[in-house]
Amino acid sequence: MPKRLRFPTKLALAVLLALAIPFPAPADPPPWAPAHGWRKKHDPYYVGYTGHKWDKDYGVIGGRCNTEAVGAVLGGAVGGAVGSRVGQGSDRVIATILGTAIGAVVGSKIGRQIDERDRACMGHALELMGDGRPVAWKNAATGVDYRLTPVRGYEVAGAPCRDFTTRARSGGKTETTNGTACRRADGVWEYRK
Repeated sequence: MPKRLRFPTKLALAVLLALAIPFPAPADPPPWAPAHGWRKKHDPYYVGYTGHKWDKDYGVIGGRCNTEAVGAVLGGAVGGAVGSRVGQGSDRVIATILGTAIGAVVGSKIGRQIDERDRACMGHALELMGDGRPVAWKNAATGVDYRLTPVRGYEVAGAPCRDFTTRARSGGKTETTNGTACRRADGVWEYRK
């Protein structure tokens, strides 16, 4: 007749058996409902700093502006045409920053190399990123690396404004400057000194 196992032995075997069976971690999504795609299914918009909704973030939320995607959206539009196209209701596809003095944000020599993709990355970073969260990108045409960091937000005469820091690096030279931009009623960020 076999010997009976004592209670401590049975308990030890039960614990070993329980540890051998894999259980999903409490934070893991269930296998029938993976976590990816939740935002697309439930919240198809990226809500900007001022509460406006945007269809795409162009990588800004992840900290890298996708200049290829931005360039595809902008197409051949330049200067004020970008701002007016971007600022019109449902046709708005990306925030941008305008202002003839925007080159002063990163210094005169590097600042002259800012193009419409850079302006769009700057505007969308001001629109979507929280304070202290940098957005970086590289302009393949000019070779300039940018990093814009919103610093703080406030209102001036009812218009939302943000202070920001921009670092631009080109040919071994790095320039870091501070700037301010305010959002116009049409959705375009405008650089102010």
